[in-house]
Amino acid sequence: MNSYVDEENLPVTVIVSRLVKPGCEQAYEQWIRGISREAMQFEGHLGVSVIRPQKNVQPEYVMIFKFDRYSNLKKWVESDVRQEWLDKTTQLVQGEANVQMLTGMEAWFTLPDKPVPSPPPRYKMLLVTWLAIYVLINIITFVLGPVVRVLPPLLSSLIISLLMVSLMTYFVMPFMTRLFYKWLYPSR
Repeated sequence: MNSYVDEENLPVTVIVSRLVKPGCEQAYEQWIRGISREAMQFEGHLGVSVIRPQKNVQPEYVMIFKFDRYSNLKKWVESDVRQEWLDKTTQLVQGEANVQMLTGMEAWFTLPDKPVPSPPPRYKMLLVTWLAIYVLINIITFVLGPVVRVLPPLLSSLIISLLMVSLMTYFVMPFMTRLFYKWLYPSR
């Protein structure tokens, strides 16, 4: 299968950092609520996380938009609605936006409460993901083994893979990223 097509169907995360002009924070907070509501109306939108500035640590706002695939993100990015909202920020922000796009495994290594540096090296993502999957598959097999053994093989693998991907995305990888954060991002 064409790898380009595969990448088009991967979940994608876009991280946008903006420096807000002093005194415009309240208006920018209203803008965040408005653009987030609009983004949620688009197909494939999986949510928005906001990291607010922290004195002496991080001066900018960071918004993290997640979409189920690149084609749906592209519809949002190219929409008139998004452009109208971006036009509303010109008086609220200073400088250009810093935009990063993450696909595939990189998105597993972002935390909503941490500034988003560039992705860790692939070998580190591989090792942390492998460790998480190894532990998780053994736990799932031990706990669900007796139940899924009586099911047809395709149905049991469907249940196990759905459970595994859900746990990895929502619980295990956020935990593993926090646990290994200093190793994954040593410069932070």
